[in-house]
Amino acid sequence: MNANANAETGPGVLEIAKLALTVAILIGGIGAFYVYEEQSLLLSVSVVLASVAMAIVVFMQTERGRTLWKFIQGARIEIRKVIWPTRTEALQTTLTVFVFVLILAIFFWILDKGLLWGTKVLTGQGG
Repeated sequence: MNANANAETGPGVLEIAKLALTVAILIGGIGAFYVYEEQSLLLSVSVVLASVAMAIVVFMQTERGRTLWKFIQGARIEIRKVIWPTRTEALQTTLTVFVFVLILAIFFWILDKGLLWGTKVLTGQGG
């Protein structure tokens, strides 16, 4: 019952503070980019990259960050389970798709020309 009560109240104050700090670090990094605009581009970009790295570190300390990391790990495991097609299978599939697209393109071109001819005949503009 106590666990349900904590789950219903939402994120704690510390969690919100960490998320706010993450956003503040990102905004500070972007602001520093414009403050150091007259300095070298390397310095400006380095400040932004450092702020992004710090924001990621702070974000990963939150519950949402841990959940994201678990999701990424799960996705990596699932990607390893995928059976990728061989080069021959990929080429055969690509060729099949290309042929069908070509056949359908010709079909729709003929259909369009036929409907155009029928419309001209019905409206008395030719044919």
